[in-house]
Amino acid sequence: MFRAIKDRNIDISPPFGGDYPKISGSRHQNHHNHLPSTNRPILTRTGISTDEIKRIPDLAQEAFRSFSQSTTLEQRQQIVDRALAVLGKRKDELAHQLTEQMGRPISYTGVEISTAVKRSQYLNRIAPSVLGEEGVVPGEEEKGFKRFIKRKPVGVVLIIFAWNYPYLVLVNSLIPAILAGNAVILKPSPQTPTVVEEVAAAFAEAGLPENVLQYFHCGAPEMLEKLVQSPQINHICFTGSVAGGLAVQKAASDRIVSVGLELGGKDPAYVRDGVDAAWAAAEIVDGAIFNSGQSCCAIERVYVHKNIYETFVAEVKKVLSKYRVGDPSEKTTQIGPVISKRAKETILAHIAEAIDKGARDETPANETFDSLPADGNYVKPTLLTGVNHNMRVMTEETFGPVLPVMKVESDEEAVKLMNDSEFGLTASIWTKDVPKAEELIEQVEAGTVFINRSDYPSPDLAWTGWKNSGRGVTLSRFGFEQFVKLKSYHVKDYPK
Repeated sequence: MFRAIKDRNIDISPPFGGDYPKISGSRHQNHHNHLPSTNRPILTRTGISTDEIKRIPDLAQEAFRSFSQSTTLEQRQQIVDRALAVLGKRKDELAHQLTEQMGRPISYTGVEISTAVKRSQYLNRIAPSVLGEEGVVPGEEEKGFKRFIKRKPVGVVLIIFAWNYPYLVLVNSLIPAILAGNAVILKPSPQTPTVVEEVAAAFAEAGLPENVLQYFHCGAPEMLEKLVQSPQINHICFTGSVAGGLAVQKAASDRIVSVGLELGGKDPAYVRDGVDAAWAAAEIVDGAIFNSGQSCCAIERVYVHKNIYETFVAEVKKVLSKYRVGDPSEKTTQIGPVISKRAKETILAHIAEAIDKGARDETPANETFDSLPADGNYVKPTLLTGVNHNMRVMTEETFGPVLPVMKVESDEEAVKLMNDSEFGLTASIWTKDVPKAEELIEQVEAGTVFINRSDYPSPDLAWTGWKNSGRGVTLSRFGFEQFVKLKSYHVKDYPK
C-alpha cells in the first residue's frame, strides 16, 4: 500500500524558485501542466496543505520503524522485483505519458522505461553484497572479542527529482533506499507528475507496506522547505539545477542532515587529430542533441584539434542535415520540443549572445529545421563555430540542442579548456590513440570520463559530480552508501 497526497499537477518552476501564488493556512493550490509540443494544458494537480506537509513525515517514520524491522533484505528484493515487473508490463503506456508530458519523441521514451527496469534489476541483484551478510565489515581478530560494522537504514528519505529522465533519475535513489529498509517520500517534477503515481501504484501492487512510499505534488517553495526542515526527514536527495540544489542545501543548513545533490553539467568533448571525423561527428551530435539536449550529461561544448577541425565541422553538418524535428508523437521524429517557453528563451538567448560576440551559425539546411511547428517549444538543433569562453554557450548550462565547436591547437589547450568550468559531471575524448587518451583523461576534472563514448551512466560505475555538478553518489555499490549509516559492534565474551 502507499499513501498519496495529491490530485493533479503543477507549473515547471524549480523548487524554491519561480513565481508562485502565496499560500496561507491549510489552503491547497492548483497547478497546471502544459504539453511542450503545443503549450496547451493537459493535466492539473493539487498542491499540498500545511496540515498535510506536517503529517507526511510522521507517517513515514512510523512506517519506517515497522518496515525496517519486519522485513528481510530478501523480502525487500522480492517486492522490488514484483514492482519492476508491473512497470515493465506497462512500458508502452508509460512511454506515451512521457512523450506527452515532456516532449521526447515516442520512438525513444519506451527505452527509458526498459532501461530503468534493467538498472533497477542490477541494483537489486548486487544489494546482498552491500547490505547483506556479505557487506558486513569485520574488525581485526582478537581472542575473546568480535568486532564488526553493519550498514543500517538512515530512516526517512526525501527524494526530489527532475523531469528530463524521470524514471531513470528516480530509480537511482528509490531502489537502493527501499532495499536498505528506508521509508521514502517523493516530490516529482511538476512537468512529469504521473511518474510517481505509476511507480507508487506498482509498489503497492507488489506488496510494499502502507506509507513506506508516499508522494505529493507541491508548488510553493515554503511548503517544500518545511519538509526539508522537518526533524523526521533523515536524508534528502535532490536532482535538478545548481540553483535548486543550493536552495535545498540552504533550507537544510540548520539541521544535521545529509543532502545528496545531482546537479548540472557543461560536459566537454575533445576530438583529437587522426580520428574518423564522420564517426566522431555522428556520435557527438547524438550525445549533444538527443532528448533535445536536455540531459545533465549531454555534450555541451566541443573542442577539436586544428588539423581535423574543418573536416569535423563538415561532417557535423552532414549529420544534422538528416535529423528530423517535429511532433514527438510521430515515430519518424528524432527531436521534439524543449520542456517550456522559459527553456526555449534561455537556449535562444545563449545562441543570440554567442552570435553577437562573433560566433557563426553554421547549421545546415534542413526542411524540418526551417518549418518548425508554429505552436510549442521547438528549437532547431544549432551548430555554432567561432565560439570561445567569453560566451555563455561555452560556460553556462544551455540544456538544449546546441553544439558549439571550438578549434584548439593542442592536447594541452584542450584539457585546460575542458577544466575551465564550474561543472564537472562528465567529459569525453575521441581518438584512435586510446593509451594517450587514458593519460589525458587523468587530468580531466569530472566524475565520469569517457574515451570514444559519451552520455552513458553505467549502473556498475559510480555516478557522481565534481565541482558544482553535485555531491554524493548514485549507481554501483557505492550508490547504496547515502541510504545507510554505519553501526559498529563490540562483542566481548563473558568472563569465565
